[in-house]
Amino acid sequence: MMSVVIVGGHDRMVCQYKDICKEYGCKAKVYTQAESNLEVLIGTPDLIVLITNPISHKMAIVAKKKAALCGIALAQSHSGSGSALRNVLTQNIDCLKGAI
Repeated sequence: MMSVVIVGGHDRMVCQYKDICKEYGCKAKVYTQAESNLEVLIGTPDLIVLITNPISHKMAIVAKKKAALCGIALAQSHSGSGSALRNVLTQNIDCLKGAI
C-alpha cells in the first residue's frame, strides 16, 4: 500500500482526505496545523501533497525541504477541496506505481 502525507488543508476535511486516499489504495497521514517536529512526522512516504492555500509558510518550506532531501515526490494544490485532492492523486499515483 502506498503512503501519502498531506501537509496543509482544512481541519474539517481531514477524514475526507483520508477516505479519498483510501479510494486510491493509499494510506494517508494529514497535518493541517503546524507541528514542531513536522519534518520527523512526515517520515518517508511515497508522495507528499502540499495544499498551499490554508497553510503556514513555514510548513510549506519544511515539506518542500523534506521532499528534496529524501527524493520524495511532491505535488502541490492551491485548493484544499476533495476534488482537488482527487485530481492530484490521479495525476501522481499512476506515475508512482510505474516507478515502483
